[in-house]
Amino acid sequence: MSQRIRIKLKSYDHNLVDKSAEKIAKSVKSTGAVVSGPIPLPTHKKVFTVNRSTFVNKTAREQFELSTFKRLMDVYNSTSKTIDALMRLELPSGVEVEIKV
Repeated sequence: MSQRIRIKLKSYDHNLVDKSAEKIAKSVKSTGAVVSGPIPLPTHKKVFTVNRSTFVNKTAREQFELSTFKRLMDVYNSTSKTIDALMRLELPSGVEVEIKV
């Protein structure tokens, strides 16, 4: 096979992303493939501004921030064992995984 597999991980919690990347790297290395990464991609921050009260005190506001953490991994020299190991892997529910072959 010998093709490149690109794996993107996204989550709101950086600990979950790092642990998932370690699990993926460990399972892929056990099949004999080469792993490049995890490479941290820029964190996307979304800021929400909300008024504290309904009608009065327009200057009193609160800000909330939602950060999205991303990691990128490349797998080289993959075999059918590598793809099977990736499909059988159980990751935490708060992590979005995107796999491109």
